[in-house]
Formats: sequence, C-alpha cells, structure tokens
Amino acid sequence: MHVINTKFKGLKIIQQKKIGDSRGNLRETFRKKIIKWDDLIFDYATASRKNVIRGFHFQSKFQQAKFVTVLKGKILDYVVDLRKNSPTFGKSLSIVLSEDNCRSLYIPEGFGHAYYSFSNLNIIYYKLSNYYQPKYEDGILWNDKSLKFKWPTKKPIVSKKDKKLRTFKDFKKVYKGL
Repeated sequence: MHVINTKFKGLKIIQQKKIGDSRGNLRETFRKKIIKWDDLIFDYATASRKNVIRGFHFQSKFQQAKFVTVLKGKILDYVVDLRKNSPTFGKSLSIVLSEDNCRSLYIPEGFGHAYYSFSNLNIIYYKLSNYYQPKYEDGILWNDKSLKFKWPTKKPIVSKKDKKLRTFKDFKKVYKGL
C-alpha cells in the first residue's frame, strides 16, 4: 500500500496492490500500520446501479472520517471541504475509484461526500470513525451550481432525499462550517 497526500489536510489517496493468477485476485484493502489516522469502528457497504449519484452527505454531529474502497465497478468520488477554519473550505476534489485501479480514499471528518456510479453494478465498502446517526445526517445538493461539480451525466438517478438537500450557500447560513 502506498499513501498519496492531497492538497487537503488529512485527505489521502491509498494506492493498493492487487495480485492475481488464473483463480482470480487478492487485494489488501486496509492495514492499520499504514492507515493510522483514526480508529475506524463501523463498516458498511453500498451497491449502486449505473448513473446513480449519492450525496453529498455528512453528519453535523458525530462526524465521520471515511475510508472508501470500491470492490466492484467504478465510481467518480467527490468530496467537498466543509471545515470552517480550513484554507480549502468550499473546495472539492474528485477521483475515480475502481476495482481495476485499486485506489481508496481516506476522507477525514468535516467533508461532504458523494459519488457517481459508472458501472452496471458498483459495490462500495466503507470503514468509518463514528456510527451512523440519522438525526444528524445532512448534505449539500449534488448539482449546486456555485460549487461547479462536473458529473458525467446530465440525467442521473438521485434519491428523493438527496434532491432535497440544501445548497452550499444555505449550508453556510445554517452551520457556518463543520
């Protein structure tokens, strides 16, 4: 495993190695010696169809650091820095994560997270630093024009809940930042 730093404090890309033969392959996805940033205590997985956008999600309290790995498929992963005292507040980063490129993303607390699914079936595995707290779940609208996200489709599949998320401008009024 190889860690790649980004311009965002604490946001890391982890390049993993995949070893394969005629039976299939093996990929080391997590090593505590390498990834020391937080105690990751909670895991879950999502499955998404092609053209699905999920996010931008965060928890206003009980914030979660996330370690995101694609086990099957390919996604365009987006994060936006919502940390009020960060020099990169309001800036975003996008990266393709896939079963083929063997990259994962470590997202520290204080970021909004979203992704777009390229493949017919996309299985995304998360390790998180805090438990899911629906009472504190919130987000930013996936197509907020002020943040200028560049999604691969004009007609994504988006949940009713995600279509009702607030704009970045409204986020700043309500929270000022995380």
